Amino acid sequence: MNANPGMDADVFGQFLEQLQKYVRERLIPAEKDIIEADEIPDDIVGEMRDLGLFGLTTPEEYGGAGLNVSQYARTINVLSYAMPAFRSLITINTGMFCAAIKNGGTPEQKELWLPRIAAGEIASFGLTEPGSGSDSAGLRTTATETATGWVLNGTKRYITNAPRAGMALIMARTSKENLPKNAHVSAFIVPMDTPGVTVGKSDKKMGQAGSQIADIILEDVHLEKEALLGNELGKGFTYAMKSLDTGRISVGSAATGYARRALDSALRYASERNAFGQPIANFQLIQQMLADSEIEILAAEAMMADVTSRADAGENVLKRAAAFKVFASEMCGRIVDRVVQVYGGAGYLAEYDAERFFRDARLYRIYEGTTQILQLQIAKHMLRDYSAS
Repeated sequence: MNANPGMDADVFGQFLEQLQKYVRERLIPAEKDIIEADEIPDDIVGEMRDLGLFGLTTPEEYGGAGLNVSQYARTINVLSYAMPAFRSLITINTGMFCAAIKNGGTPEQKELWLPRIAAGEIASFGLTEPGSGSDSAGLRTTATETATGWVLNGTKRYITNAPRAGMALIMARTSKENLPKNAHVSAFIVPMDTPGVTVGKSDKKMGQAGSQIADIILEDVHLEKEALLGNELGKGFTYAMKSLDTGRISVGSAATGYARRALDSALRYASERNAFGQPIANFQLIQQMLADSEIEILAAEAMMADVTSRADAGENVLKRAAAFKVFASEMCGRIVDRVVQVYGGAGYLAEYDAERFFRDARLYRIYEGTTQILQLQIAKHMLRDYSAS
């Protein structure tokens, strides 16, 4: 990642204060209705656009905020005190899609697409398929070159924001053979209103109500030559993966913010719930669960500060970003489990927030690299560094 000074510190501080107020006074009160409808209402989406949340990482010259990694992580942390759907709505714009255009787009593609991202036209990212995920060798979606451009065919699965998206970055096979360094995969910018593009119905999920995922089906989708990212074959996977460090930092920051929300809920419940003539917060084993949770959140916040400052200094943070994501997501899972325990029987009822926190948090340990995949990656880099020393 290139060093980036980011937004002026005073301006950013004011923005963060405004966002925190918006989260607590507008987003959290709207959660119940969003859960029932399983959709963020258009007026809130419009407000998020007005706040500039879709353009956090877009360079200023293209209409965005140009935040550095530290500022982006802090923003996601504050936003993620509310339900996860709000982060899910913006982070394809601020993450994979924006990074791919910045890293690999032609000047013309940057001029066309980055202002649209920053303005809040919702993007989606299509890599996963029914038979493959991060394993690019199993990719089946094809892009066939024609005299005038490309024809895409295939199905993408579990695509965040697909029902709302106006554009998608689609990974497609441009070689029948599996090539070194994933050179058989190219990236294509696909307007979602292109003939042949259809979106399946939204999938039902364990948690994270309001965030929508669905299949994107591509049937003889004709694109112009300019749809190929960077006008280069075999670079799509590489460009997309360049944003993984920031994506993992984003998930870690989100998990840390949501863990704080859950812990605050447990503190409030333990202080108000009486048993044996006193608040259960007076019981030492309840205090132990609260204290352990606070300790873990403070540790995650320290990891976030460390990895983001290193990223902004231009260091390679692949291992540290993976470690932060693993720790923060697993930490959040432990905390929401304790929160259910603090609530006791009420923690199992949908009437209270605890069971929702428990379900919502489970996904943090899966997307942007499962805990197990990241453990292997961390170990691989440890062994490589040891061998080189």
